[in-house]
Amino acid sequence: MYSRKHGSSGSKKPPREKPPQWVDMSPEEIEEKIVELAEQGKEPSDIGEVLRDQYGIPSVKYFDMKITEVLKENDLRDGIPEDLRKLVEKSEKIRDHLEEQPRDSSAVHGLEQTESKIRRLAKYYKREGKIPQDWKHETEKEFHKRK
Repeated sequence: MYSRKHGSSGSKKPPREKPPQWVDMSPEEIEEKIVELAEQGKEPSDIGEVLRDQYGIPSVKYFDMKITEVLKENDLRDGIPEDLRKLVEKSEKIRDHLEEQPRDSSAVHGLEQTESKIRRLAKYYKREGKIPQDWKHETEKEFHKRK
């Protein structure tokens, strides 16, 4: 949205009805592996990378499942979605940087953009019911009042 790029067009995965031939794990084994990795403290995106790189599973969608749904069924999912949580962590890192370097105008701009992304994403997740309606993130103005 804020870059000079022309969008995210590009090649997509070819559609398949069944999993590739080299996958030798059953859906139950994949589900057990997802639960095991989540109990080790891995995020859903990290679980997908481990399944792809170490077990040769290109996508669990071939088995009609999603990693976040498996985690939800086994009560291993936390409250805030991963992408929103990562943006909140990013804004906290930028704030920490701005406490040391308050005149860094590009960091201020980056914080404004990150806060904007957080607001848009939170609005979507509230509408979808994935986070509580009263969920609120501390904004930049509240951050400066706090000093």
